[in-house]
Amino acid sequence: MNTMNRRSLLKGVTLGAGSVVLQPVMQSIAAEAEGRTGPKRVIFLIEGNGMNPEHLMPVGMEREKLHSGVDQLIDEPLADYELPDPIAGLTPFKDRLTIIQGLSHKIASGRGHSPEYGALGCHAGNLGPVSQTIDAALAQQLGGVVPHLGLALTPNMDQIVDYSISTVKKGKPLPFHCQPELAFQSLFGSAAGGDAAKIPFLRKNLMDYMAGDIKRLQSHLAGSERAHVDRYLESYETMLDRHQGILGIEDQLKANMPNTDTFKSKVETERLEAQCEMAVSSLLSGLTKVVTIGAVSGNKYIQWEALGHGLRTNAIGHGGGENGKTSDELCIEIRKFHVKQMADMAAKLDAVKEGDGTVLDNTLIIYMSDFGDRHHPSYTRWPVLMLGNLGGTLKTDGRFLEYPRYGRPGHKTIGTLYTSLLHAVGDQREEFGNIDLAIDRDATHGPLSELLV
Repeated sequence: MNTMNRRSLLKGVTLGAGSVVLQPVMQSIAAEAEGRTGPKRVIFLIEGNGMNPEHLMPVGMEREKLHSGVDQLIDEPLADYELPDPIAGLTPFKDRLTIIQGLSHKIASGRGHSPEYGALGCHAGNLGPVSQTIDAALAQQLGGVVPHLGLALTPNMDQIVDYSISTVKKGKPLPFHCQPELAFQSLFGSAAGGDAAKIPFLRKNLMDYMAGDIKRLQSHLAGSERAHVDRYLESYETMLDRHQGILGIEDQLKANMPNTDTFKSKVETERLEAQCEMAVSSLLSGLTKVVTIGAVSGNKYIQWEALGHGLRTNAIGHGGGENGKTSDELCIEIRKFHVKQMADMAAKLDAVKEGDGTVLDNTLIIYMSDFGDRHHPSYTRWPVLMLGNLGGTLKTDGRFLEYPRYGRPGHKTIGTLYTSLLHAVGDQREEFGNIDLAIDRDATHGPLSELLV
């Protein structure tokens, strides 16, 4: 069937109550029929407590005075180096990984142990949610049934909603779902709208409710397009099946909770795993294109008991060690766990075919702290890990980039990284948020030419 016939066929499919829920997969199939690539997607994985730049330095590239920075841009292929132990879990994706060092973010300084909204929003932390954050700006550009999904791990396991990271617009912070099952319910409710929002979404009859529309759509499709719909539905059914398996066996699960059944877990590691799986399922289902995961970010501290830690992250950040391990060694254990989540998400996205490639080919995963290089940061160093090239718009094919230190010619800010991301999705603005007036204009304006294709 040629492109024009397929396009006309898809436009002629009449759907009923499930039309809004099935809209994303219809749009994706239409895009493939017209020869367009899959939609661009972005995941932000944000942690608190700072990120030691040494944890991101490739083996063989270490230097004694890392804190002092460099005088000239370093641009090296990662293929020539091994990844350091804290991020070695990303080795299978080394050819899609970019490590960025040397960016400053002094504009965000000014509040406690985290600038909160200022980290992603480029403004002083003590101002609160006064401007749009980069994740919300990308979501506004990319669109979607649910443009921007926020998921959070917080110390209080009973907390339902958290506000501290992202802002849709001035005075409107994005609510972050703290409980995966409620996030699922909210996501479906937003997608379906109207009377459909009253459906008990966490029950199997959701698929029964949509059955007529699903069969009608499938009857018009064949081959790869039929498989596309099947993958879309499978991501929903996986979450539904998981929830059904949890009901009624809570006592057994508390004693023998496997890592795959985490929606109701009280264990902090499993709660973050569940949020990361929720992020992947939301992207694969097509209901959202931008997800921000707050891994105990903002002015919050958690005890990673499942990692064997008896200290909260605040104590670790202030240099506390235990059980023969230094503060830095404890931080590395946390870093390894976060990196595993990043790698697991990448693997799941890479396993789903899309066009001539996979979903990961059209995705960018960003891992960074909301507080720069350490618990009480200098704001002159803000390490970033980026995995994926966002549909070929970024040159993130296995690179190490380090920009000259603060105040030196060639230095760049986090704001220029954010501007680069906006350019990659078609927003051509030359600056994002407030700028650091204490350094040269070249350091704060325009995208990073080293990153854009």
